[in-house]
Amino acid sequence: MPTKQSISDLDVERKTVLVRVDYNVPFRPGTTDISDDSRIRASVPTLRLLMSRNAKIVLCSHLGRPKGQVVEELGMKPVAARLEEILERQVLLARDCVGTQVSEFVSSAPQDSIIMLENLRFHKGEESNDPEFAGQLASLADAYVNDAFGTAHRAHASTHGVTRYLNSAVGELMKKELEMLGKALENPARPFSVVLGGAKVSDKIGIIEHLADKVDSFLIGGGMAAAFLAAQGMDVGASAGEDADLEHARNVIQMSEERGFNLVLPSDVVIGDRFEEGASFKTVDGADICESWRIMDIGETTAQRYGDELGRSNTIFWNGPMGVFEWEPFSRGSSSVARAIADADGASIIGGGSTADVVHSLGLDGEMSHVSTGGGASLEYLEGRELPGVAAIRDA
Repeated sequence: MPTKQSISDLDVERKTVLVRVDYNVPFRPGTTDISDDSRIRASVPTLRLLMSRNAKIVLCSHLGRPKGQVVEELGMKPVAARLEEILERQVLLARDCVGTQVSEFVSSAPQDSIIMLENLRFHKGEESNDPEFAGQLASLADAYVNDAFGTAHRAHASTHGVTRYLNSAVGELMKKELEMLGKALENPARPFSVVLGGAKVSDKIGIIEHLADKVDSFLIGGGMAAAFLAAQGMDVGASAGEDADLEHARNVIQMSEERGFNLVLPSDVVIGDRFEEGASFKTVDGADICESWRIMDIGETTAQRYGDELGRSNTIFWNGPMGVFEWEPFSRGSSSVARAIADADGASIIGGGSTADVVHSLGLDGEMSHVSTGGGASLEYLEGRELPGVAAIRDA
């Protein structure tokens, strides 16, 4: 992928800059208390850089899935308040993200202002990439910076459409994401190990096919492990999945033989008698899964084997928990793998989404080379797919 313009390529001195950030943060249930502000903190280097250039900053983001309707509890007010605390600077909150009132609010704000627009997805034009909506957003500013890697795989008005109207660049976070993931794609230090979890092989088959000639070992966990065990003729009990997943697993096993990568599968698993947090559970050999039970995590022996493999690796990419991490009895496989990656000497790249949640919850962020802010975006990038929000930015 060609190198994209960065903020240093833009004339932003005393200009108004529209910055797309990913402030789609989680809240504690039933409250407006932000439970994880890592996405807000990740944007700070870009904001500080723009502040140093005396730019007026206009921030735009989505929050949740309001589906084109105004949903009061998905307003940006708590996010603006948290950003104020982090920056120790006032953040002005607009009542909407487009319209005459917003335009006047932005233009009349002092030059050193930081302004947060209201939730983009209160308007249907955001997700439909409506040219009129994109033009209204663009009219607020002199230049555009995309720092929202988590939404870069979506061709929305604020990630794609606005670039038709404004000179554009990637922010510091987006630049780091592309550099770290680009190294893994183009020239990884070997041995290169990829840890994949999640529910379905079909969700990860693209990354396996695209990286097969660069990866030394694929380590498999999560619900998708059942398809690989079944493909080897084992009875996986209630974990039996779709025929397509079984076929994908058979193809990957054959691919490993033909293309020479090491396919590392669970030798023991934690199984539960039902898919609930309070389920009865036990650890069994992969060949001894009870008929009506289902795989909920990798076993301790498997976790140790995976840890040994990761300790020998010079590049590691991880996407997808090893089990149902949210439920304590089935969290140990993911915790063990996370700690093994943190202890490894090589470069470690953590896919966003639930994988990043594992790392954040264990306080291991600082032990990893890079924790991506985009689950779907990082996966699609490593599948070799073009990200619309990146492709739309001007080349350097």
